[in-house]
Amino acid sequence: MKYQKLAFVKSGSPKSEEAYNLLIDKYENHSVDEADVIVALGGDGFLLQTLHTYPHLKTPIFGMNRGTLGFLLNEYKEDVDLLERINHSKDVHLCPISVDIEDVEGEHHHYKAYNEVSVIRYSGQSANLKIDVNGKTMLETLNADGVLVSTPAGSTAYNFSAHGPIIPLNANLLALTPVSPFRPRRWKGALLPDDVTIEITNLDPVKRPIGAAADSKEVKNVVKAKVWQDKSDLRHLLFDQDQSLEERILIEQFNV
Repeated sequence: MKYQKLAFVKSGSPKSEEAYNLLIDKYENHSVDEADVIVALGGDGFLLQTLHTYPHLKTPIFGMNRGTLGFLLNEYKEDVDLLERINHSKDVHLCPISVDIEDVEGEHHHYKAYNEVSVIRYSGQSANLKIDVNGKTMLETLNADGVLVSTPAGSTAYNFSAHGPIIPLNANLLALTPVSPFRPRRWKGALLPDDVTIEITNLDPVKRPIGAAADSKEVKNVVKAKVWQDKSDLRHLLFDQDQSLEERILIEQFNV
């Protein structure tokens, strides 16, 4: 078998604790640094947290849903040989987007996001934003609650709730999606090649403050956020053959 050493990690929810205790009684639990595969027990948020917790490791992650929705996770099963299941799974590559966030103090914050980078208003007034792509101004002023840049893997999450497009996993695209746009009222966003650099600038940081978030990492009082994709940073998720992430994203486009 290609994969033999498993490291189990849990979200801390009662369901994840129960699954964790059962699985470590059944399989040897290795350290994360020694394991061939990390088995993440929790919800979608915990899977993202696991990706961020071990950025130095290229170890594949097999997630099992012990949360709620579990879109990025496999079904939890107790009556199937887990090692056999993992060794017959499909490897899916995820490439995060990087963001450099500048705040009003001139400090720069660097994060990565597997789902999306969101820029959202922090006051009762809408944000006034300028959008540049590869150094060229595409929108002089976007008056909206905010805007987000989504990866294909994250396109079914916040992006979809904001009426953005669902992107097939291998499409080499990013979604630039406005959140409650007021002006220009008819702008619905854009699909962009994933080799571009997107720069979002707050045109009025004093009167109309905004914040920026990369998955769960958040910065307040933002002046500018620059987003790009570093294709050299690949992470691996393992999925059951009959529950691949590509198939789920395809099916999601037809759910009404």
